[in-house]
Amino acid sequence: MSAPVSTVEDAVQAALATVDDPEIRRPITDLGMVRSAQVGGDGVVRVELLLTVAGCPLKDKLRTDITAAVGAVPGVTGVEIEFGVMSPEQRQGLQAKLRGGGAAEPVIPFAQPGSRTRVYAVASGKGGVGKSSVTVNLAAALAARGLSVGVVDADIYGHSVPRMLGTDARPTRVEDMIMPPQSHGVKVISIGMFTAGNAAVVWRGPMLHRALQQFLADVYWGELDVLLLDLPPGTGDVAISLAQLLPNAEILVVTTPQAAAAEVAERAGAIALQTHQRVVGVIENMSWLELPDGTRMEIFGSGGGEAVAESLTRTIGAQVPLLGQIPLDTRVREAGDAGNPIVLAEPESPAAKALDRVADRLAVRRESLLGKPLGLKPAGR
Repeated sequence: MSAPVSTVEDAVQAALATVDDPEIRRPITDLGMVRSAQVGGDGVVRVELLLTVAGCPLKDKLRTDITAAVGAVPGVTGVEIEFGVMSPEQRQGLQAKLRGGGAAEPVIPFAQPGSRTRVYAVASGKGGVGKSSVTVNLAAALAARGLSVGVVDADIYGHSVPRMLGTDARPTRVEDMIMPPQSHGVKVISIGMFTAGNAAVVWRGPMLHRALQQFLADVYWGELDVLLLDLPPGTGDVAISLAQLLPNAEILVVTTPQAAAAEVAERAGAIALQTHQRVVGVIENMSWLELPDGTRMEIFGSGGGEAVAESLTRTIGAQVPLLGQIPLDTRVREAGDAGNPIVLAEPESPAAKALDRVADRLAVRRESLLGKPLGLKPAGR
């Protein structure tokens, strides 16, 4: 004997509430996406779902998740889903809900006094030191620990993060808000998602600043624990814009052991003196090549990372630690080309273990109380 219709309908609504929108990661019922859900006399549930935009790339994922959730309700014999599209007014309502009131001018949530997101800007003095590989692997390692992680590919001219994370998905636009794609549990945005093919980006300072501002303010990131920014090499326009837009961002300096690379990396870290940002540490990449007999070949020399850390400690007047040394391993490159970071693809490899140790240090770092109210009150007289 089947359950009463009212009971089945209540159970169907409860089941729909367990389905999250794949992009926004909130229940479709809370987002106003379920227009109707009716139980027929034959036990077939007919759901009308409103997509944020026509041709939603995750339509099939929604269909699968809804069918699984509703189909498991006792008394349901089948699930039929009809997709519609939100009206402009409904999209505006969704945008206001997600932004908590819909301010006229989008703000950068990570720059607000109450933000608890740790923002790390991954910088290098020169190109070719593996900065993007380090960024992607740290992001994947932190996400694997259960943290909510986002990556901004701020290397506008040399964007490579989407490929290394294995995604060619395009962002979804809801009015003037952008939903970032996700891969390996990491939300990511890159200028490469907005250009045709492998087209070059030829922009000057103001356009670079505006692009970074949009990535931070117009993208719906949700509640992030960690945001990583893959900066272009050097101390140019993007580094200056970052200091203006995210003065609370902390700098991670990536270098190789080579003396020439280390000298240039010191300049990238020393810019923190002018921008009043904290250098959280130095990461030495390509430190050595481990040979089959267990010996190490120091292809790029040695001591560069330690030299940069010591120099920045003296220059800034605060301790700048060497967070880790990442051995040279062809599997890092292979995993990046395949879109599966080595910390996930080969977690037992020496490079993956070294990157994991750096991620551990970033994940458990104590939060500074500088500039934050402590909620203390003077004792009454």
